[in-house]
Amino acid sequence: MMDFVVQMRWKPRRICMEVKRDGYNDRPLSPRFPMNATNPPSRWLPLLMAISIFMQMLDATILNTALPTIAADLHVSPLNMQSAVISYALTVALLIPASGYLADRFGTKKTFIIALVVFMLGSLLCAFATNLPMFVGARIIQGMGGAIIMPVPRLAMLKVYEKAQLINAINYALMPALIGPILGPIVGGYLVQYASWHWIFLINIPFGIIGILCAIPIMPDVYGNVARFDGRGFLLIATTATGLTLALEIAPHGGANLPWALLLGVLSCASGLAYLRYARRSDHPIFPINLILVRTFRIGLIGNLVSRLGIGAMPFLLPLLYQLAFGYSASLSGWLMTPTVVGAILSKPFVKPVIDRFGYRRTILTNTCLLGMLMMSVAIPPQHTPLWIWVTLLFVIGLGNSLQFTAMNTLSIADLRPDQNSSGNSLLSVNMQLSTSFGIAIGALLLKTFSLDGISHGDLHTAFRYTFVAVGSITFASALIFSRLHENDGAALLSR
Repeated sequence: MMDFVVQMRWKPRRICMEVKRDGYNDRPLSPRFPMNATNPPSRWLPLLMAISIFMQMLDATILNTALPTIAADLHVSPLNMQSAVISYALTVALLIPASGYLADRFGTKKTFIIALVVFMLGSLLCAFATNLPMFVGARIIQGMGGAIIMPVPRLAMLKVYEKAQLINAINYALMPALIGPILGPIVGGYLVQYASWHWIFLINIPFGIIGILCAIPIMPDVYGNVARFDGRGFLLIATTATGLTLALEIAPHGGANLPWALLLGVLSCASGLAYLRYARRSDHPIFPINLILVRTFRIGLIGNLVSRLGIGAMPFLLPLLYQLAFGYSASLSGWLMTPTVVGAILSKPFVKPVIDRFGYRRTILTNTCLLGMLMMSVAIPPQHTPLWIWVTLLFVIGLGNSLQFTAMNTLSIADLRPDQNSSGNSLLSVNMQLSTSFGIAIGALLLKTFSLDGISHGDLHTAFRYTFVAVGSITFASALIFSRLHENDGAALLSR
């Protein structure tokens, strides 16, 4: 076995590493230090990840309850506000693959601080937007920062913590991921009702400043192997996703927009096919085509996308239902969004025992069908239904969401080889973000269609009912994809 001699060079605020193998220099590698080393990573490093996750989760959930109020201030219909949500989710999805490259190329500290500045700038521009195009543009800038601020601290922790300390550190840092979705709708509702919608973006400024002040002394400036970034593959993937999203966005307007929607749809399909052809020939594509050859990953990826089309539309549709159809206040709408999150959190200890008991195939098939029917049942309660019925229904949907996401995500990567884990996880993350933006676009498209006088006869609640039945049916239909799973799929992950 070859001997490795590791030489460390310390520079101010930068960590470098050289590896000498039998007398010749290999490429620089990012270091990993034990917690009790002479220069251990700061114990406050998880705090940076916690701040970034909290900002990301708060921003992702705080906006939906404010959409009707923002729409009124921007002089547009609330049913046209989906672009404000989609633009952010789509930007985050497209830039996730670039986060690792940027951190390796420019260092984790500089990349993280610049991302926070961009995120705060986007938040500030959102608060001062005076029309919908300005608002959407500001959301795109905000998404450019948001796509980087969460992966980079996680990458830094992976590189500087030993595995023995890594699990505890990440668990500590992930706590805000549970708190943010609960606080987001509530804080957003109260800010809109008692202050101004502008504050749901201005609130990011102090958090961002705290993050920068903490990053300067805490964040290690780690550099990694700088591989060639697959710019061509990135552009093809971005064109595919953006074209499809824009096609779904403008199609409901009809008239002269339909040819443009059709053209964008064709462009999206052509770009997707071009990427498949390119990835087969490329040595290092951004997403290797051999990932799709892994059967469980392929089924998990496609099933994840289709089932989330319905699930992703719900957080966008429910606040609109409460405020536009039922006349609820923004604060009450925010409170009614929390049972789903609470259900998802409380179900966590029981998810793995359920999967261990029934296996992946039976669990996912049964839960997908039940979840689809629960989403369709949102159409049943009339306007003056007691709130406890809504709380119970949404709580149970949260239980189903948690089981669905955990089962789908773990099964998808179960059979990947070690050399496929990184690209597979990245593609799965992009897929989840894209499915959310597609789900919102489809939900808005269905709601606009069902709002036509010839269908709902001017009754907005009826239009919402038809929409919930439709999005629930999409999730229900995704069970057909999961039916292709085998009984023993994911057996290596089970504890029996």
